[in-house]
Amino acid sequence: MNVDARGDSPTLRGYYDFLKSNYLPRDPEINFAHAARQAYIAVGFALLAAAEQEVDSSPMEGFDPNAVDTILGLRERGLRSVVLMPLGYRDIEGDWLLPMAKVRKSRSAIVTEFA
Repeated sequence: MNVDARGDSPTLRGYYDFLKSNYLPRDPEINFAHAARQAYIAVGFALLAAAEQEVDSSPMEGFDPNAVDTILGLRERGLRSVVLMPLGYRDIEGDWLLPMAKVRKSRSAIVTEFA
């Protein structure tokens, strides 16, 4: 495959053209719903990467997406928020859950096996 310094190639251009021909004609809300679901794949990997680096993280919904979009200027960039993922380190002295025993459900309570 012939690739230039920017990582451009005829194959890559063809793939981009294919994506544009499929996504651009669709209703923007359908594309948003699809992209929102795809964002959770990235969030899952980011949560795992944070855990590997021993950084505390958590996915968050229940925020006001319009406010977040306004504060970050997302709409002007053609973007919308769907999930937040704060990163940091817990305050061990202020963590009232730390001394409590961990509670885990049994495998049978959370896994359904199909034969």
